[in-house]
Amino acid sequence: MRETLWQRLALGARRVCQRPDWTDFVSADWADRIMAVTVTDRFHAKQGRSTGRWILGANGRRMSVYLKRHYLLPWWRGWLAAVWPNRGWSPALQEWRHLEWARSRGVPVPRAVAAAEYIGPWGRLQSFLAVEELSGMVPLHEAVPHVAAQLDEPAFRKWKRGLAIELAYLARTLHEQRRFHKDFYLCHLFIPEDLTIGVPDWSGRVHLIDLHRLKRHPRLGIVWQIKDLAQLLYSSDVVGIDARDRLRFWRAYWGHSRHGWFAKLLRRCIRYKAWRYRRHNLKRSKPLKARCLSGTGTDFSNGSLPSP
Repeated sequence: MRETLWQRLALGARRVCQRPDWTDFVSADWADRIMAVTVTDRFHAKQGRSTGRWILGANGRRMSVYLKRHYLLPWWRGWLAAVWPNRGWSPALQEWRHLEWARSRGVPVPRAVAAAEYIGPWGRLQSFLAVEELSGMVPLHEAVPHVAAQLDEPAFRKWKRGLAIELAYLARTLHEQRRFHKDFYLCHLFIPEDLTIGVPDWSGRVHLIDLHRLKRHPRLGIVWQIKDLAQLLYSSDVVGIDARDRLRFWRAYWGHSRHGWFAKLLRRCIRYKAWRYRRHNLKRSKPLKARCLSGTGTDFSNGSLPSP
C-alpha cells in the first residue's frame, strides 16, 4: 500500500480483499495464481473476461464460488489506477464494494469472498472477484413458469402478489438511495427453491446478483430509474406473468404517488424503453432465452404497464 508511483508504473502493484475464511480453502499465495486457475464448470469467456464456478473443499467443509476475472481492461483505467491506486478502478473491486454496500442496507446479495486488483506495469490492469454461489436458489425467469405449472390458480395469484410487492420494495430500496443496478432483469433475481412450493413469506428472500454496474446517480437518477424499470418490464415477458402482476408491482413501487403527473410520465418512458429493448432483441435475431430471459413470444405491448 506504500509503494511509489514509479514502482506501480514500472513494477506493478496489487490490492487484495478477502474474507477471513478464504485462506482455509486456498493457499496463502492465492493472489499470485488465481488469474491462471483452470475453471471448467459453467465456464464462459468473452471480450477479455471470464466467469466460472469453482468448488473448493477443506477439512470436511465445502465452498462453491463463482470466479469473475478481467484480463483486458481499458488502458485509461490502468493509468488512473497507477496514479490513484486506492480508488478501485477495476470491476472486481467495484463490485466488492457494491456488494458490501448492499448488504449494509439490507439488500439480499451474494457474499463476496475475495477480490484482487493488479495494477501495472505500464498501464496494465487486471482484476478478480470470487462470489459465493447462491446454492439452492433459482432465477425468477425460471421459477415463475415452474410455479405456474405446480400451483392452482388462486394459490399462484397469491404467490405472485407477494413476489410483486417484494420486487417493488427491493427496487425502491435501491432507487431511494439513488443507486441503480443497470441490469435489472429477472435472470439477476434469485429465490430459494423452497419458495417455489406453497405460498411463502417473501420478506428479504429475493436476492440480487451482478452488481458490477451498480452506481449512484444523485442528479441524473431518472435516466437510470427508467432503465432499471424498463429492463424489469422487458424481462417479465415469461409464462405466468400478466398485466395484473405488472400493475401490482407498479402500485407497490409508487404507492399513492402513482396518480401524479411524474409517475404517469415515467410510465410512458418505461414502456417505450422496454419496447426498444424488445425491438433490438428481435433485430439481432436472438431468442430471449439466449439472454437468460425466457419469454412467451407474445406481443410485448399487450403486457406493458396498464393504466391504473
